[in-house]
Amino acid sequence: MPTKPYLSAADVKIIANAAEAEALRNSWPVSIAIVDDGGHLLAFQRLDGASAMSAQICQAKANSSAISRKETKVYEDIINNGRHAFLTAPFNGFLEGGVPIVIDGHVVGAVGVSGVKSVEDAQIAKAGIDALTKG
Repeated sequence: MPTKPYLSAADVKIIANAAEAEALRNSWPVSIAIVDDGGHLLAFQRLDGASAMSAQICQAKANSSAISRKETKVYEDIINNGRHAFLTAPFNGFLEGGVPIVIDGHVVGAVGVSGVKSVEDAQIAKAGIDALTKG
């Protein structure tokens, strides 16, 4: 039977701590969600000053990224390029800021961030993932 890597509790802490540090370094009030490969919440943090809405959006971004195995920026670009029918897809994290966590070619989860510009949300998510994958 094939095996695949998965996120341990220690891995999730590494990602969460690094993402939080990136947000704090830039004084960005965001919410951060980390999910497993099925989109199930493993960790969540709403930093001081982050909006209530960002708490829901970051989870949607993480979920969409995990189950699609793509960055959510892909979907934002599809919609912005005129394919509006994509808004009827069964998941809804269609803004940049959801980034899959890939280990040995397997998507093991995703990080979703919301609260600042979408490109900055993605920067925070990638900083968390980089702390795990690049040491």
